[in-house]
Amino acid sequence: MHRREFLAGSVSGLLAGSLVAGALASKAALGAAGGTAGAVKGAARTDDGVSRTDEESARLYDKERRFAQTSFGRIAYIDRGTGPAALFLHGFPLNSVQWRGAIDRLSPYKRCLAPDFMGLGHTEVATGQSVAPAAQADMLAAFLDKLSVQDVDLVGSDSGGAVAQLFVTRYPKRVRSLLLTNCDVEIDSPPPALLPVLDLARAGVYPDLWLEPWLNHKDVARSAQGLGGMCYSNPAHPTDAALEQYLAPLVASPERKALVNRYTLGLTPNPLAGIAPLLKKCTVLTRIVWGMSDSIFSAGNPDYLAGLLPKFAGVRQIKEGKLFFPEEYPDIIAAEARRLWERA
Repeated sequence: MHRREFLAGSVSGLLAGSLVAGALASKAALGAAGGTAGAVKGAARTDDGVSRTDEESARLYDKERRFAQTSFGRIAYIDRGTGPAALFLHGFPLNSVQWRGAIDRLSPYKRCLAPDFMGLGHTEVATGQSVAPAAQADMLAAFLDKLSVQDVDLVGSDSGGAVAQLFVTRYPKRVRSLLLTNCDVEIDSPPPALLPVLDLARAGVYPDLWLEPWLNHKDVARSAQGLGGMCYSNPAHPTDAALEQYLAPLVASPERKALVNRYTLGLTPNPLAGIAPLLKKCTVLTRIVWGMSDSIFSAGNPDYLAGLLPKFAGVRQIKEGKLFFPEEYPDIIAAEARRLWERA
């Protein structure tokens, strides 16, 4: 039996059990919280003066989505606000929708640009183009050139934080400030928690066995065994609208699934290998906001970066925050970003 067939069969069996267990766990957790996924559907007031439900935010994102033609492909992005630009880099397997809450709050003060990475979201990748983190950093430079943006305040999460580190060391004059949330660092990339995902991607079945079931069984996606339990503290996250935005494009065709597997494998070997000496020379003011309940990345990563970066502006710890806490707590991201931008 081929390795791909064996691995697919083995994980399928485990997944079948987790679908039931996950659904029960999700319902129990939501019941204990006193609600369902609808608990986060209520409208929230934002700095742009508009109240939106998550479904309304998703529809607005679809309406506002633009494409920039570059040599790397057609880069999908959101462009909202005016003035000096802030560039938001999302995590994996998410896309720029991750930053909708922060953009709602920050677009009155900055031009907020949020692209989808190559291999994720709605970006259309050029034939034969690498989607590894180093290529993503170069794509961002081409993307900014296309939009005639010289420099940015950079915000990065998860694998987007790894790309942010690559970008600031390759293009230091194009970054005014750097705000990082839970993400890779050189000594924790890829993190051990990602190894099962890498094995599935090598077998060519990661989207089939994880992403597609989560899209089709959203309660399971929010369960302890799913994306929600692993990466969010609120059992009502990610919402149905967010899951559709994140996962539907990734499983839309066999070609997109293959691209997702390729993106995943681009996270190994360590894309940040050898970056420490470059970060020691980085003169960009950097602030970290870290979710301390994250089970993916080490809680020691902020201290590691603090020991490298000459212009380190401290760490704010979010006790209950997991990997994708910026989506759940956009007020925190907005407040921290504005303070950092004022200092920079």
